[in-house]
Amino acid sequence: MPYDAEISRTNPSCFLFLIDQSGSMSDNVGGSPETKAQALARVINELLMNLCIRCTVNPREGIRYYYDVGVLGYGRNNTVSPALEGALADRELIPIPEIANNPLRIHEVEQNGRLRRFPIWLEPVADNGTPMCEALRVAYAILEPWVTQHPNSFPPTVINITDGQPTDGDPLPEAQRIQQLTTKDGNVLMFNVHISETTANPIYYPDDESRLPDDYARMLFRMSSALPSHMVQAAQQERMPVTSASRGFVFNANMSDVIRFLNIGTRPKKLR
Repeated sequence: MPYDAEISRTNPSCFLFLIDQSGSMSDNVGGSPETKAQALARVINELLMNLCIRCTVNPREGIRYYYDVGVLGYGRNNTVSPALEGALADRELIPIPEIANNPLRIHEVEQNGRLRRFPIWLEPVADNGTPMCEALRVAYAILEPWVTQHPNSFPPTVINITDGQPTDGDPLPEAQRIQQLTTKDGNVLMFNVHISETTANPIYYPDDESRLPDDYARMLFRMSSALPSHMVQAAQQERMPVTSASRGFVFNANMSDVIRFLNIGTRPKKLR
């Protein structure tokens, strides 16, 4: 499949983030004073801000509707639910202009003698188990009508960020089911990021599961789509070890790895 569709207000694309909010997210990121939940919330807030900026072609026009975006949390009360709060609470997919206009709050920070303001959409959560299978089932239910309604669009991208194994079964069949959804431009992309409290060496964009350290890493590899060619090129430009067979998967990622992964995984082919 080409993954070559132009993203426009007529044919937007879609990002759906599945974020682990289980109890183990209260552990610290390896080598950091932040908990994994705090670090993940910070990264998602930064990403949402960057997506809003990306959709601001002309400030006088405001935010262009290039994307529908959803953030699903799994773990709180052992359930799966939309993770954004405030005016965006309980909504599964939200047009990017509405996200831009409805942060939960504004965080003010003094940097180099200047007061900078950062929008906050997501607060950290760490609670209960890891119902990843249910999160994937909910993702499928959200995306199935979306691809039907947007047959000419660049297909949705699902990015699952987790620190541990699911507590509700084998997620591989559910991930493969999501990847079978299509627009005319290609199958839904499924990417996975494993974050860790250890400082073990990360594994970036593997193209072969044989060098992965355990069954859990191999499962996440099998759950991950191959990177489209424009993402391979973007990763190569950042001197990351990718091949044409690399999958959208990072294991034992630190938060800088997560940011780089998300910047590549959400990079569009073309915007108009």
